[in-house]
Amino acid sequence: MFIFEKLELEGLYLITPPFYSDDRGFFMESYKKSIFIMNGINEEFCQDNHSKSTKNVLRGLHYQEGVYAQGKLVRCIKGEIFDVAVDIRQDSVTYGKWYGIVLSEENHLMLYIAPGFAHGFLTLSDNAEIVYKTTQEYKSEADKGIIWNDPEIKIRWGLVNPILSEKDSKQPRLTECFPTLDKN
Repeated sequence: MFIFEKLELEGLYLITPPFYSDDRGFFMESYKKSIFIMNGINEEFCQDNHSKSTKNVLRGLHYQEGVYAQGKLVRCIKGEIFDVAVDIRQDSVTYGKWYGIVLSEENHLMLYIAPGFAHGFLTLSDNAEIVYKTTQEYKSEADKGIIWNDPEIKIRWGLVNPILSEKDSKQPRLTECFPTLDKN
């Protein structure tokens, strides 16, 4: 049975999937549309992605803007990551707040991230692989990001010098992405 836990940031769910193991190996359901709909996740997934990273690689914080905003269902199938979602919905009471959780091949947890969040992860193990479903296809013209160490967001990554792509090392701060937003 799937267990859905609504998290403190509206639009985030921690999901424990049904998992069965014996001496032959294991079986788990990672997605079942009817169960997700019954638990408030009505999004239609249209793209699957698979990413592999080495230890201390940080990817993100990524998002797509406008009508291309993506919801994501993220799980780690090998190794361990620290997965982070940042609320970038300008009308949200939790705008600029973040949530982080360790996802691993051992705990089988999944994180559902609604459209309107930036997403990133740090690889904690020697290697890690994640797979994630998205609710919109990738569109390069809508691809945006926020710098991983934005001093206003204050994500506690537990690492000072992660391995970053050139693109991720040059991302703007949240206030540069949404400069007209009055937070008061």
